[in-house]
Amino acid sequence: DTCRNFHCKRGKVCHADKQGKPHCICQDPAACPSTKDYEHVCGTDNKTYDGTCQLFGTKCQLEGTKIGRQLHLDYMGSCKHIPPCTDYEVDQFPLRMRDWLKNILIQYYERDLNTSGILTEKQRNKVKKIYQNDKRLAAGDHPVELLLHDFEKNYHMYVYPVHWQFHQLDQHPVDRLLTHSELAPLRASLVPMEHCITRFFQECDGDQDKLIALKEWCHCFGIKE
Repeated sequence: DTCRNFHCKRGKVCHADKQGKPHCICQDPAACPSTKDYEHVCGTDNKTYDGTCQLFGTKCQLEGTKIGRQLHLDYMGSCKHIPPCTDYEVDQFPLRMRDWLKNILIQYYERDLNTSGILTEKQRNKVKKIYQNDKRLAAGDHPVELLLHDFEKNYHMYVYPVHWQFHQLDQHPVDRLLTHSELAPLRASLVPMEHCITRFFQECDGDQDKLIALKEWCHCFGIKE
């Protein structure tokens, strides 16, 4: 099977020609495997697709057209009304996001206490200090005032989670710059719950070069160093 180790980008599948030479062709959206309702995704054309296979297969078939260039994964789940983000909400967004990132790392650390593998040893040592801090807020919904007070009082606990998330996203390539496609996995999973995330990322890009540098990212989250 000449296609066994022949990789194609998303939206394309390997096909062997008559001479047995492999090459990539567009995935037929109709041939995508069936999916569950929770695997549906919403495209930037505000259309619900059965899954990412169908979305990227459709994008591939539209390659070279304006519609194809503009079609991307918007968020996970079926399309729904996403309310606009107000100035007040976007100002409060970093408070919730910082708290969320901190609690994710704490959950990873607690899981690693029984079965290691999620965090590296270096990461575990960093998170251990946050985990052992008896002043930390328990996971849950907290008033804005409490989140702000905790950030000011326990600032050092929030620095590493913000840096950690940046480096988790900065993968293709690792260059201390986040592109639209690198932000997409985090953004797509959060849009249905956090409708301000799109505007937040747009405003993080201070110089409007369509890239978020580490310094811009930290500034958005109120991290000084």
